[in-house]
Amino acid sequence: MATESTMEHSIPLDILDDLSSRFIINVPEEERKDLIRICFQIELAHWFYLDFYCTEENKHLKTCGMKDFAAHTFNHIPFLRVHSKNLTEILDKWREYKQSVPTYGAIVLNEDMSQVLLVQSYWSRSSWGFPKGKVNEEEDPSHCAVREVLEETGFDINKLIDHNEFIESVINEQTVRLYIVSGVQSDTKFEPRTRNEIKSVEWFSVADLPSSKKDATPRAKFGVGPNAFFMVVPFIKRLKRWIFEKQQKRAQNSRGHRHKSVGDVDFNQPKNKRQQFASAIQAEMQEFEALRQQHQKQGTTSPPRNILRKQEGNNRGSGHKPNFKRQLFTGQAAVSSTEEEKQRINRHQLHTTANTALTNQVHGITTNNANSHKNEFHFSAPSWLGFKFDRKAIMACLDY
Repeated sequence: MATESTMEHSIPLDILDDLSSRFIINVPEEERKDLIRICFQIELAHWFYLDFYCTEENKHLKTCGMKDFAAHTFNHIPFLRVHSKNLTEILDKWREYKQSVPTYGAIVLNEDMSQVLLVQSYWSRSSWGFPKGKVNEEEDPSHCAVREVLEETGFDINKLIDHNEFIESVINEQTVRLYIVSGVQSDTKFEPRTRNEIKSVEWFSVADLPSSKKDATPRAKFGVGPNAFFMVVPFIKRLKRWIFEKQQKRAQNSRGHRHKSVGDVDFNQPKNKRQQFASAIQAEMQEFEALRQQHQKQGTTSPPRNILRKQEGNNRGSGHKPNFKRQLFTGQAAVSSTEEEKQRINRHQLHTTANTALTNQVHGITTNNANSHKNEFHFSAPSWLGFKFDRKAIMACLDY
């Protein structure tokens, strides 16, 4: 019976020769004494056997576990044959050492960080976990994470990984570090590069993943118990906290950018108005200068505004308000009122004549008695006779 069982799971000698030459025979002589090191090489040979020999075309070859494959290898290679009787003890030490080797991988999130990428092992079909693997000798942790994610999902996170963004935990005395990578498109096609190792790669809602072994959400959402995510549970609470902090930071940056944009608009708007105002002032000054020169050529002594005042004065008649007060008294009261009115008109005409004379004196214009009668209603304030716009001062005020 033992012979039949051995024949049922036996590996052809030519395949063992090929695997031995690929992974074990070429190991340096000084490292052959380290059986733990040899077990790692046997594990690589085992994966190669499952990936490239146990295919649909070779249905006569049967798959086997690591223990059976190691037994075939120890019995086939001469320098290992002497240790075959201690194979169980050697494998136990190897597994114990494997647990002490750090494992690195990645938590891959979609664009809005609502979904996370999980992989399902080929041998543990009921469990899901993050893409990760053991670090090679003298390999950088982040490089190990990139390599493992690429092998198990077919997606390269090299340009997305941040060496300072990770969650680290110790599980069964083994250090597990997972780098957080966000911004991966949800419609990305994942194709594992390893054969017979990863069965499925799928997105899961972060909110539906269990944060403890007693969480019943997975059974309601996915039809499986929380034990199916036992390798995910230790990271979920910290992952949700990390996502919350990142979302808060993004919201603050978005508000700050919006306020900054509004401030830029508010600053530019007065600047444009100042430029328009400066242009209007220059146009006004040029127009005023042209009018002044035109009036000087025509011999006009009063500014344009005084011409308008003159017209208003002509429209009002004598330039004084009519007396609408009812004449309640007659006799001397009426006579005195008439005299006071005449005196007021005379004072007004005298003041107008003085202003006209002063204006003519400043502009160097002489008038005769005939012209003085025409200009007696040209009103002009003496304080405005020497008025000029200080262009430099005005432009200096606007240039800030």
